[in-house]
Amino acid sequence: MLLTQVLPVGPSVDISDADGRAWLESVYAPDPGPFVRLNMITSLTGSAAGPDGTSESLSNRADRAVLGVIRGHADVVIVGAQSVRAEGYIVPRSARLAVVTRSGDLSGHRLDASADGAPPVLVLCPQPRVAAVRARLAEMNAEVVGVPADADGTLEPRRILAALHARGLESSVCEGGPTLAGRFIAAGVVDEVCVTVAPALTPSSGPFIPVGAADDPPGAVAGMLVDQSGFSYLRLRRRP
Repeated sequence: MLLTQVLPVGPSVDISDADGRAWLESVYAPDPGPFVRLNMITSLTGSAAGPDGTSESLSNRADRAVLGVIRGHADVVIVGAQSVRAEGYIVPRSARLAVVTRSGDLSGHRLDASADGAPPVLVLCPQPRVAAVRARLAEMNAEVVGVPADADGTLEPRRILAALHARGLESSVCEGGPTLAGRFIAAGVVDEVCVTVAPALTPSSGPFIPVGAADDPPGAVAGMLVDQSGFSYLRLRRRP
């Protein structure tokens, strides 16, 4: 699997071997201390899902390698319950998993397929819903965490991050879906946006990251890779 560094101008590297993997890990190394990434994939038409309704059918081997490196640099992966249901999430091998939910409905997940001894999945829900969510997930290896919520039950990203920081989880990557990604952008808490653009014209019901006119997302290009299949891997950071 060859990746070519386009910005800044750099080499073509085979990320199938150990040296290439080490190079990719250096490219995606986050800043020290608390750091928030947003990592998403999109088709050329702005869809976050492929023909089967999941991001898996948009992805390829190089994208999955980049995803593994990004997760490897993170303490915790943050994802919305809707994505867990749609994608059939499993527990990441190198980071904790934090699921954001109001109801505790994680039907369709594969979270119990994690290895024995893995830490419990963190399930973040509105404080008044803790007992109900804990009862709903009684058979799952989960730690239910109550977070102060808005009047409509929405969990504000800064409060999500505060709950994770309180558990020593400072470097995080939010993997969406689109609604949660949009909230993180709107809250102004994202240090870097990592976007894989798949060369596919897939029907789209909306943007892969909803951005409002008043939002100020990262917009300085920190790097861009392309692979042999026409996928591109863009990193955007906040301007100095």
